[in-house]
Amino acid sequence: MNCLTDIDWDQWEAKDPATLVFVFRDDEVLLIDKKTGLGKGKVNGPGGKVDPGESPEAAAIRECREELEITVDNLEYCGQHRFQFVDGYSIHVWVYRTRDFEGVPTETREAAPLWTRLDEIPYDRMWEDDKYWLPMVVRGERFQTRWIFDGDRMVDYAIQTDGRMESWR
Repeated sequence: MNCLTDIDWDQWEAKDPATLVFVFRDDEVLLIDKKTGLGKGKVNGPGGKVDPGESPEAAAIRECREELEITVDNLEYCGQHRFQFVDGYSIHVWVYRTRDFEGVPTETREAAPLWTRLDEIPYDRMWEDDKYWLPMVVRGERFQTRWIFDGDRMVDYAIQTDGRMESWR
């Protein structure tokens, strides 16, 4: 399972459904320094697993409240990621963006808030794939992606936008 063609993506089912949210303010995006769980020690957007019976959008709202003590509103759907790890773990992630939120982003046991200028996004502290799709979120573009990871190392990927599929290999 080291390349995308090793997987029947029509039959693929993720072990975990999850969400990511990117909150924008002027020329900044709200990122987090993740303190627990998958991606601990990395910079990412707030988000997390979808609970049984919960919609991805409801999970995104809940995760922002739990991780940063903010309430987001008017979420704009950006796309979906399908991540397959060579160790067998898999995760399906719905990605949203918004400019509408209430509250002051506050550090919790799960995350520390990082307001980051759009021209200073710390890709060197993020998952390897983020540099390929996060600029699309910033621009408001839609996408569908497939990724294969071996631990923290990206092995293969494909990104679909506007009907085009870009492959890394």
